[in-house]
Amino acid sequence: MVIEWLKIKVSSELREKYIQKDEEIWSAALTKYPGFLGKQVWINPKQQDEVVLVIYWESRDAWKGVSATHMEETEQRFLREMGEGTYQIIEEGEYQVRKFPQPSTPQPSGNH
Repeated sequence: MVIEWLKIKVSSELREKYIQKDEEIWSAALTKYPGFLGKQVWINPKQQDEVVLVIYWESRDAWKGVSATHMEETEQRFLREMGEGTYQIIEEGEYQVRKFPQPSTPQPSGNH
C-alpha cells in the first residue's frame, strides 16, 4: 500500500468548505480508479488553517496511473468551487506501509 500525503493551507473560515468540496469533487473523482483504497482528512485543532489529506492507494502504479487529464479537469472544477488563491498545497509526500509478521501465539499443550 502507498500513501499520498498532502498538507493544505486554507483560511480557517474556508476550512470546512474545503473539506466538503474535497469530498464532493476529489474523493468522488478518485473512487473511479480501481487502485484507490480510501482517504482520511486530518484537522489540527491547534492549526485552524491546516488540512492534511491522507490518500490510500493499492500501489504506486495505481496512483501514478491516474489520468493526468482527469486530474487537471478535477483540479479546475475544484478551483472554480473554492475560488482562486483560497488554498495552497504546502507539503506533499509519499509513504509506503510496512507490515511486519505478527508473532504466533503459542498454543497451550495441555501438559502442565
